[in-house]
Amino acid sequence: MQGALPTLAVDRHAATPLHKQIYDAYRGAILSGDLSPGQQIPSSRELTSALSVSRFPVLNAYAQLLAEGYLESRVGAGTFVSASLPEQLMSVSRPAGNLEPSASGARPLSRRSTLYPAFPFSPRMRSWGSFGVHQPALDQFPFKIWSNLVIRHTRNPQANAIHHVDPRGSERFRIAICNYLRTARGVKCEPDQVIVVSGSQQALDITARVLLDPGNSVWVEEPGYWLQHNLLVGAGCHLVSVPVDGEGMDVTAAIKRAPRARAAFVTPSHQYPLGSTMGASRRIQLLNWAQNAGSWVVEDDYDSEYRYESLPVPSLHGLDMNSRVIYIGTFSKVLFPSLRLGYIVAPRDLVDRFVAVRFAMDIFPPYLYQEVLSDFINEGHFTRHLRKMRQVYKGRRSALIESLAEDFSPDAGFEVHGAEAGMHLAMTLPDGFSDRELSARAAKERLWLWPLSPSYRSEKPRQGFILGFGSTPADRIPQAVRQMRTILGA
Repeated sequence: MQGALPTLAVDRHAATPLHKQIYDAYRGAILSGDLSPGQQIPSSRELTSALSVSRFPVLNAYAQLLAEGYLESRVGAGTFVSASLPEQLMSVSRPAGNLEPSASGARPLSRRSTLYPAFPFSPRMRSWGSFGVHQPALDQFPFKIWSNLVIRHTRNPQANAIHHVDPRGSERFRIAICNYLRTARGVKCEPDQVIVVSGSQQALDITARVLLDPGNSVWVEEPGYWLQHNLLVGAGCHLVSVPVDGEGMDVTAAIKRAPRARAAFVTPSHQYPLGSTMGASRRIQLLNWAQNAGSWVVEDDYDSEYRYESLPVPSLHGLDMNSRVIYIGTFSKVLFPSLRLGYIVAPRDLVDRFVAVRFAMDIFPPYLYQEVLSDFINEGHFTRHLRKMRQVYKGRRSALIESLAEDFSPDAGFEVHGAEAGMHLAMTLPDGFSDRELSARAAKERLWLWPLSPSYRSEKPRQGFILGFGSTPADRIPQAVRQMRTILGA
């Protein structure tokens, strides 16, 4: 950080001269690593003003630090922490106490925090290769239009977007969301039922906080969304894994396993990760169960905009006559991931609880991109973009299906699942393969083969890959599939 003012205090009544106090403070910050090699420090005038002292003590302290090699001066650029401090010099700053966990016992943490699996930091996550899951075709996004809208709202922001605090989010944005959901997804809602959140993951977290207590049983799809599983485990819930087939969650099996479960978490329009669509009879069965059991259904409608063999399937929420469905959607997957904008549609009698939890978490969501996206929707750009992307993804999906059919034979045990909708499909592998090992090997060659097995909670998960085709151009897909075949040795 250029020229950042350090946390530095001087005591004019101390016996130690001011220049020595400034010298000691800088030397200590450099040795402790609080100031990094090459980091710029404030000019003597800036520090003099910040400390309200005479300039002479500051000049004397800087001169001593320069002379001893802690600082270096660059003509026309300023003063910087020396980039050539020896490691032996840096080590003298280590405190006497050992701050690392000792062998005698770990430092205390909440039990809940230990239930979450560690985040899989990996160099491969920094740059996506072919088949990145949930990665849209960013080369097709209308960034010029988007940038103009951003400029519009940064140059001339609306007063309510700066001052107004509403945990539900911008009213304009919530109205735009409702208009879209009513038309495109068959969701019956009003703007005061919509709570804007930072993506579907936060929506799931808020929903779990509102509906569930530790020890509650909840139905989850098997296989299912692993981040959802982690969140519910961290909330202390008892997860009841329910098998998924060609019509989505097997509701009959779920009722036999846990008839009084507090909630069911489902992806009915495009099951994640196998891609099936829940049939009408199962949807009605699920809603009837929720009403009779006094339970809840959480519908994660994460990428329902894209369907290639038929028109988009209406939401489960649209069939709900008893306000038992909490509907979750996101713009991050259909526009771009870092947008981090999603929403919850809550039953009217639960809105105050959702708002209370949302307010306690971070008060209210940032307004800028809500205002921008409101215009993006209201001016028709969103609908045009979806229409265009359906054709783009349809072409990429077809190229992937054809390439997989050429290089991987079903007779050999390779099966493709869920190619009718969304931005990914799944391919299961025959016995003898480890999808995690193959995924790690592929990542070294910039091939993003997301393993299927983490989506299972059973001890013997199916092996396979979740293959995203949104970010991979159609003409690159055949080569990427051949590369995958080489890695598998098939």
